[in-house]
Amino acid sequence: MSYILKRLGRSVLTVFVVVSASFGLVRLLPGGPLDYLRAQMIQQGGGDLSAAEINRRIAAQTNIAVDEPVYVQYVDYMTSIVQGDFGRSIWYEEPVASVIGPAIPWTVFLTASALFLTFTVGVSLGAFMAYKEGSTFDVTSTGVGLVLNSTPSYVVALLLIAFLGYQFQLFPTGGRYASELTPGLNVPFLMSVLYHGILPILSMAVVGFGGWALSMRGNSIRVLGEDYLRVARLRGLPTRRIAIRYVARNAILPMYTGLMIAIGTVFGGAVIIENIFAYPGVGFYLIQAINARDYPLMMGGFILITVAMVVGITIADLTYGWLDPRASGGESREAY
Repeated sequence: MSYILKRLGRSVLTVFVVVSASFGLVRLLPGGPLDYLRAQMIQQGGGDLSAAEINRRIAAQTNIAVDEPVYVQYVDYMTSIVQGDFGRSIWYEEPVASVIGPAIPWTVFLTASALFLTFTVGVSLGAFMAYKEGSTFDVTSTGVGLVLNSTPSYVVALLLIAFLGYQFQLFPTGGRYASELTPGLNVPFLMSVLYHGILPILSMAVVGFGGWALSMRGNSIRVLGEDYLRVARLRGLPTRRIAIRYVARNAILPMYTGLMIAIGTVFGGAVIIENIFAYPGVGFYLIQAINARDYPLMMGGFILITVAMVVGITIADLTYGWLDPRASGGESREAY
């Protein structure tokens, strides 16, 4: 229990530091966002706005009362963040939560689908590569895996758009669903969502196969050399039971942390892909905020990504010992 409390405390501290850093970025950097906002408001007001009015408008957008002492501004900013108030978007003129909130399910749909596909196919392929170690299939698959693992996802996205989108016109190249459809739980809408999501999902999934496959291959080869597998074979256990219960189970365990971290990056892993396909998710709005210098929206996106990452890593830390007691100091259990 003490370890759990310490780990949760470190996670909260990490989020606290990141949010504090975002406050410093908005408030303390010379020539930073507040100076830009002030200049923008002076320009919009034609030079007629008073300093007090400019400060009031900045406070309304960023949750920072610039005419108050720094420590008061900091307390107000942190209190607003805890309450879920990230300020008001400058570009969209809406609360940041209203801009990011509806985009979250779309980003989760893309990244979760891609992660499920890459992990499932990659692990299965890696296990088969280990079983066929040294064969032509293994050598070829290893080479392809290395190439895919080192290829940026945006390169694959551009190739898919060029060939499957424009040349063969098999899939749409942008948007979340057909504009003529009304969103709802109906078959035409859901099919359109899936149809528009195929290319973005493939763009992220294709480059992920290699890493998972190579990791699973290495882990499986290591497990195949363990003594307890020799004992299991001598005891006459079925090959299927050995492969699934012993080899696959122990080979996947070291990949669990990587999987949880990948889940934690669900909001930040599709930033470039969403913009290439004009897919309005969290990453799409984050890039829009950067280009427009919409700092409240930008900070809201950064905080969301940070919290998701910290939660993923924390869950991996707290659950890995339960999955594998050897990692928590328990006695090493032989698979047989």
